[in-house]
Parts: sequence; structure tokens; C-alpha cells
Amino acid sequence: MKKRAKKAFITGLTGQDGYYLSKFLIEKGYKVFGLIRRTSNDPLVRFGNEVEYLKKNITLLYGNMRDEKTLISALKASKPDEIYNLAAQSDVGISFVCPDESWDVNYEGTGRLFVNALRINPKVKIYQASTSEMYGSTPPPQNEETRFMPVSPYAEAKLKAHRDFVVALRKKKRVFIASGILFNHESPVRGEHFVTRKITISLAKIKLGIQEYFELGNLDAKRDWGFAGDYVEAMWLMLQQKRPDDFVVGTGESRSVREFVEAAAENLGMKITWKGKGLREVGVDEKGIVRVKVNKKYHRPNEVHFLLANPHKVATILKWKPKVSFFALVKMMVDFDYADLKKKYS
Repeated sequence: MKKRAKKAFITGLTGQDGYYLSKFLIEKGYKVFGLIRRTSNDPLVRFGNEVEYLKKNITLLYGNMRDEKTLISALKASKPDEIYNLAAQSDVGISFVCPDESWDVNYEGTGRLFVNALRINPKVKIYQASTSEMYGSTPPPQNEETRFMPVSPYAEAKLKAHRDFVVALRKKKRVFIASGILFNHESPVRGEHFVTRKITISLAKIKLGIQEYFELGNLDAKRDWGFAGDYVEAMWLMLQQKRPDDFVVGTGESRSVREFVEAAAENLGMKITWKGKGLREVGVDEKGIVRVKVNKKYHRPNEVHFLLANPHKVATILKWKPKVSFFALVKMMVDFDYADLKKKYS
């Protein structure tokens, strides 16, 4: 008798992680359901040539983390064995501008989803996308025992959800809810408003003669950057364990925004040299032309200066480690954006 395919329900399907996770699960033989918000555009348009493949292999369910009835409807329609909660207002900077939305989606929305999912099926396995931003101003390296000190509305909502709907529910009701405290993970399908894509797209445009310079905020902010395609495997592994737990997922290496710029430029045959200090600092190319400027408006009201994962637990228990190095990740992103822009502007 043929074994029944596992069913997975993914919120945040149209984001970077939703894209890589859905592909990963499809290849594992899962029947995948994805929650998407109704928009005037095709919600999967950002995934280019793979849109038809995804539509063929994913059952799309319209709904919203702020609308409990649609969540209940989607859960009943999908009857999942595993839930991956990736939906979020995920822009840290925007969370300062729209704190209520960040709270309603990232905290209240998580509660709506988890409470109803467990009511419908108490045995369902749930993955919660937590974040390294919860560590905020704590000194690195950060692991599962490190104190949380969030400094943004985004991180505060995520931490509250982690405590109330992961740790507390797991302890009180003995349900299977695991969380991945993921450090920064990037890819060619990362949202264009995130600093890594802004860098790779801007430098590709400069190389093609489309743009003269671009502006950034804190060049010295340091992050543990990895490849999103690697990280979704860790999410899946967490739900394959006998008992749920929390896992820090990262590379164990940290680089500054400045270093990301330098590595991206080098992949395009450019060399960026830094001159000046503070808000007057600029990055110039070999000809002395200013290519990078610092603009105060891109500084966060409260900055997280240094994030560095200690991934010992995820490596030991889940046997997971990143496959793509920092420099390979940067090259992957730069190559994609350069080829894409060259095709568009040729």
C-alpha cells in the first residue's frame, strides 16, 4: 500500500524562505499548501521562471495572519501534519514606522494561527520562525541560552510570540512547537528593500552604467550572513525530531555591511576604497568616483550592532551545517542581479 504523502502548510509562502522551503518540501514528496494574501499582482511573480512549477505543486490558500477566519479555513482545508510559520512584517526599519502592524502580524497573528491549529489537531508539528534580532544589544556570540534584549518593535513582537506561543504553550500543553532562531540569511530572491539586495542590485547597475552611486546607513553593523536555501533544511530537521526545541541557526562567522559591499564589488571586477568618517564617509572606485554614500535616514532609531551565531547545538543535534560560504553567497547574488539587469537593459 502506498504511503500517504505528508502535508505541510506554509505561511509567508511568497517570501524568500517560503520559496526555498516549498521547493525543498516538494522535492521531499510533501503535499504543500501555502497561505497567500490577495494582491492585484500575481503573488508569485517575483519567482520568475519557476512560477508555473510552484503553482503546479502548491495548493494556494488565500488568507491573512490578521484575519482569524481565513486562518481557520486554511487549516481545515489543508489538514497539515506540519506547519511552518514564516509569515511576518519582517522589515525591522518599517517596524519603527508601523509598530502596530508589526505587533498584530508577528505576535497576535502567531497566536491566532497556533491556537487554532492546535485546537483542530493537537498533534500537528509547528515550526516558528524566530529571529536573531531578539538578541538586540547582547554581546556576541549568541546561542540558545543568551539573554534576549530586543531594540525594535519587530524584535519585541517576535520575542513575545516566542515566549507566549512557543515556550509557554510547549511547556503547558506538551505540544510540538519548535523554533528556529535564525540569523541573517540571504539569496537572489531576498526582498529588494533588504540591505544585501540593495547592495548587489546597486553595484550591478553601477557596473552596467545605469546608476552612479547608492546610499547606505550603518556600514559597521555586523551580521552572521548565510544562504536561505541552506537554512530551510534546518527548519525541516527541527520537525523531524522526537521532541521540539529551540535552535540557533547561523554560520558562526560575522561580516560588516562594509565587507559585504567590498565582496560584492570585487565579484564585479570593482574595488571600493573608503574615505572620510561618519556621515561623510564614502566608498570610491578605482577612478575616484563616489559609488557609496552614507545617509542618516537609513540608520535605525536603535541599532543592533553585532550579531554572531554560536551554532553548536544545531550542528550537534540536527547534524546541520551551512553548505554555502559567505563569499559564495555574495557571488550568487551579484551574478543573479547582474545577469537579470543586463537582460532588462540590453
